Amino acid sequence: MIKNKFKQMNTKKNLLLILGVIFLFSCKDTDKKQLENTAQVYFGGDIITMVGQAPDYAEALVVKDGKISFVGSSSEAMTVAGAGHQMIDLEGKTLVPGFIDGHCHFATFGAQAIGGQLLASPDANVDDIETLISVMKEWNTPQNRELTGWIFGTGFDDSVLKEKRFPTKHDLDKISIEYPIMITHISGHFAVVNSKGLEKLGINAETKNPEGGIIRREQNSNEPNGVLEELAAIPYMLEAIGPKSEEAGIKFFEAGQAMALSYGYTTAQEGRAMQNHEFLTTMADSQKLKIDVVSYIDYLFVDKYMNSKWNSKEYINNYRIGGMKVTLDGSPQGRTAWRTQPYLLPPDGMPEDYKGYPAIPNDSILSSIYEKAFVNNWQILSHTNGDAAVDQMIRTLKPLNEKYGNEGRRDVIIHGQYIRADQLDEAKKMNMIASLFPLHTFYWGDWHKELIGDSLGNKISPVRTALNKGVKITIHTDAPVALPSLMRVLWTAVERTSRSGKVIGEDERLTPYEALKAITIWSAYQHFEEDKKGTLENGKLADLVILDKNPLKVKADEIKDIQVIETIKKGVTVFKK
Repeated sequence: MIKNKFKQMNTKKNLLLILGVIFLFSCKDTDKKQLENTAQVYFGGDIITMVGQAPDYAEALVVKDGKISFVGSSSEAMTVAGAGHQMIDLEGKTLVPGFIDGHCHFATFGAQAIGGQLLASPDANVDDIETLISVMKEWNTPQNRELTGWIFGTGFDDSVLKEKRFPTKHDLDKISIEYPIMITHISGHFAVVNSKGLEKLGINAETKNPEGGIIRREQNSNEPNGVLEELAAIPYMLEAIGPKSEEAGIKFFEAGQAMALSYGYTTAQEGRAMQNHEFLTTMADSQKLKIDVVSYIDYLFVDKYMNSKWNSKEYINNYRIGGMKVTLDGSPQGRTAWRTQPYLLPPDGMPEDYKGYPAIPNDSILSSIYEKAFVNNWQILSHTNGDAAVDQMIRTLKPLNEKYGNEGRRDVIIHGQYIRADQLDEAKKMNMIASLFPLHTFYWGDWHKELIGDSLGNKISPVRTALNKGVKITIHTDAPVALPSLMRVLWTAVERTSRSGKVIGEDERLTPYEALKAITIWSAYQHFEEDKKGTLENGKLADLVILDKNPLKVKADEIKDIQVIETIKKGVTVFKK
């Protein structure tokens, strides 16, 4: 009996020992899991999912391994996150999906960040030519000239300069006659160079105007006055503002990327990639891209670049080619947009019936360019500002839609400042997306009314008309045409207020929620990325932006002042204020 009792005691002792060992190891395993748990739970603020037709809010969001793993109640979030997760208190701030600009030029953000800053008020202070000269004189240092070999600045705007004219070589010669100078117009469609710049570019009285461009001349003379329009300017811009060394290139890139991150970009577009595509691939190969960048190759370079690994729906080190870009006309504020009606105020030296002009005058040439995209299944971005340019796009694209079909194409109208309602109907039939540019209402709304009249001026960037007709839309900054401030473009889409305080087309306003969708889920759709980005849903990338205020709850006029507090790409903070 004693023997049996002793046996029982030994058995119990052994069992306790085993349980103790199991418990010990299980505790260690739990501690290990807690230490390894990288899950983050965001709570304590407005979390706008952007799912559905009306604002939808969640109590908490869980991020793990670069993706969203849960959106919903706080209690469930804790369970999903598991032991040892990190709690991130928003402290009343607002969490939204990462911003996706419908159209911009990421590769030139660096030039805007580094070059002489020639934007007018309120973005900078160049409101007259005297100030422009002063800013460029200050920028003219050996260190700055070394970057490109030129003295360069970006963003002057003749429509708001006190003199109401373009600067000329005579103005820029006051800065320097020893070194070449180039300044670029805010539209990106004009440049002005000094006498040394003309000499360096080989432009003189005998130089002919290129097709799709104009070299402006002195009055009653063939002598160039320094102002270059469209294809007389654009091919030279990269020469003047393109970095000349690897070190300078990296400096430009890092400055441009930092600016994008500070405005909440998690996906940026290079909306007209040419030789700069090669630099972007170098940055991708070096793993320097902190956000996704999708390029659209200028039609003149498609044979060179489209047949590469970068032409893909999937990013390689945060970079890919999305399709082809075609530019059909110029700038409406610069009066090179191609219209069916004359401008009320033609540019100096132009006749009263001046309507702007096409970039590709021959329809058959344009048709062959477009057909190459259809045959190769390349998405097309068509820069069209004037209604005549839109007409040209429609009459060349329509037969190709009929021949090849348009299912899944998602071709995009870029800008469409003067697009007509009947043209939007045609765009709808072709399953096109309209990426419109409501920033014009603030920067140039008053100017547009002078150029084309009150009635038509109120219809620039007709986002509401497009939506009402069932056309899918996005909105964009076209940066560096303007600063890449997506809160400002959101504000202009909602308020449509000009510099003078006038409302430019009250009937074309978007709601704040619609405008926010236009830089999140609708833009994700435009880029064939709606399954990965644009909303806060389980399984999507943890591309997030934290704002100091909720754009859906503040007064409309306060939207422009909302600050990006933090930008998060795939769960990793890439900018924090």
